[in-house]
Amino acid sequence: MKIFEPQERSPMLLKYLLDVWERSVRATHLFLSDQEVCQIRQYVPQALCSVQHLVVAANGSIPAGFMGVEGKTLEMLFLAPEERGKGLGRELLQHGIDVYSVDHLTVNEQNPDARGFYEHMGFRVYRRTALDGQGTPYPLLYMRRIDR
Repeated sequence: MKIFEPQERSPMLLKYLLDVWERSVRATHLFLSDQEVCQIRQYVPQALCSVQHLVVAANGSIPAGFMGVEGKTLEMLFLAPEERGKGLGRELLQHGIDVYSVDHLTVNEQNPDARGFYEHMGFRVYRRTALDGQGTPYPLLYMRRIDR
């Protein structure tokens, strides 16, 4: 698996990443309705275009996962469902820690697998909000990396 920051965020790359995003969300964000996933999906291309560092993991030319980093904050990390549990998330996050000094992230409280993964990677919850960034009742956990 090759991990890289693409030189260009082409329409084809964005199409592949949007597909990874949607399949990942449907597999892991079971608290979201189909309508909510479709609504959020409309904003994903803009997020992919505007995040400071977009990092892609691909097997050949097809992306299997990606993350977005802004400053030292992990803004997004999504994997194709068939890649979960194979170490790709760890590789991506470790790359973010090593290259971009990632030390903060936010995760949905209703995504316990993601929280457990981030805790395994050395992050701890320091704050909780009852609402997400859109004001909907999906609690967020703010996590920071604790030196091991």
